[in-house]
Amino acid sequence: MKRKNLITLCWISVATSMVFFFGFTSEKTVENFMLTVAVCFMYSFILGAGNGLINDYLNKKFPWSEATTKRAVISIVSILIANTVMVYFCNYMNFVVFQKAATTEEYFSGKYGFVNWFTINIALLISAFLHAKGFMEELKKTSKKEVVEQKLIAKSANAQFESLKNQLDPHFLFNSLNVLSSLIDENPKQAQKFTASMSKIYRYVLEQKDKELVTVEDELEFAKTYCDLLKTRFEDSVDFVFDVKKDDYRRFVVPLSLQLLLENCIKHNFATSSKPLVIKIFSENDTLCIENNLQVREQIKESSGIGLSNIVQRYSLLTKRNVFIEKSEDYFKVKLPVLSSRPNAVSILPETKNESYEKAQKRVKEIKSFYGNLISYCLIIPFLIIVNIMTSPGDLWFIYPMLGWGIGLAAHGMGVFGVGKKWEDKKIREILEKQNKR
Repeated sequence: MKRKNLITLCWISVATSMVFFFGFTSEKTVENFMLTVAVCFMYSFILGAGNGLINDYLNKKFPWSEATTKRAVISIVSILIANTVMVYFCNYMNFVVFQKAATTEEYFSGKYGFVNWFTINIALLISAFLHAKGFMEELKKTSKKEVVEQKLIAKSANAQFESLKNQLDPHFLFNSLNVLSSLIDENPKQAQKFTASMSKIYRYVLEQKDKELVTVEDELEFAKTYCDLLKTRFEDSVDFVFDVKKDDYRRFVVPLSLQLLLENCIKHNFATSSKPLVIKIFSENDTLCIENNLQVREQIKESSGIGLSNIVQRYSLLTKRNVFIEKSEDYFKVKLPVLSSRPNAVSILPETKNESYEKAQKRVKEIKSFYGNLISYCLIIPFLIIVNIMTSPGDLWFIYPMLGWGIGLAAHGMGVFGVGKKWEDKKIREILEKQNKR
């Protein structure tokens, strides 16, 4: 147990000792005071520390966040057995060993049955409070963890979005505008064609930026438009060869991957009319290949490799197939996996998102309501017991509210954690999956 919990138990033991010694002990002697302190410390540490250790062990083996129903059942069984054993032991030590008020035979004959039953109920209330406290702490941790995870997901999604937006190299935009500026005076018709191609490129980027996959046909059409721009910029210095099988047109690749690889070819290689850069795009064994003859230009600064890394990471999120890179003295080739179908992901339809959130929110409220009820029970019932014993010990009226409220609490717990809830949640998931398939 933590040091803080041990200190708390010490203070509870001291406070309980004072109450019992000054309120219920007739002979106020040093001997009786020491006996009262010893007995109170024994009860506090055995019952408090015992329940605390059980709770800590169950938290490690059966966390509330992972197996709520299972944990609730195991907790009930374990605290009933453990508290019964601990109470019988404490009462035996108190009445037989310390006070010598009874023999072992008398103690187990049933003479102290009511005392044991009463003490067990107090111990169960303490244990229920500890487990409720543990659940609330776990609920807070889980909520914080979910918030952190959602923030990480949001940041990751935002980073991917920004990366996708910035895949069209700003230098390409500036260079294209410079080419367009010169074409306006030299060849107005070519300038119009160039402007139309640029608008197609940026329209495609805006349309595809939120998609995980696009068809090979769409990506090729975009790549050809992009190549037209590059051809206008570099004229005879660059040649493009397309040889993709028609069977692959309806399959899928990640969006803007061809443009990024084409831009890399231009960026990392020199191209002249005497030594043109030849870029080939073709099909090969379920892959879409981009290959260029190697004419490496001197780099002012070392390449960061962000472009290829971005493509590799996006593919890793969608498939187990890898992006392959081949390099020799003569050529550089990148092989992109061509996927036969979109990834199978169970998603919630837009119109059901709010409903799912509301159901999840309702579920959390139900759980919090039950444990609020349980904590109230653990606080109020002991208070009623103390009032009953101090005012009218001959009439044990506290039993009725304890049993009545206890039955209601048990019904509340079954409603929150029972089999019905599990069946209902399963049905909700089945309905959502059927809606997604339509």
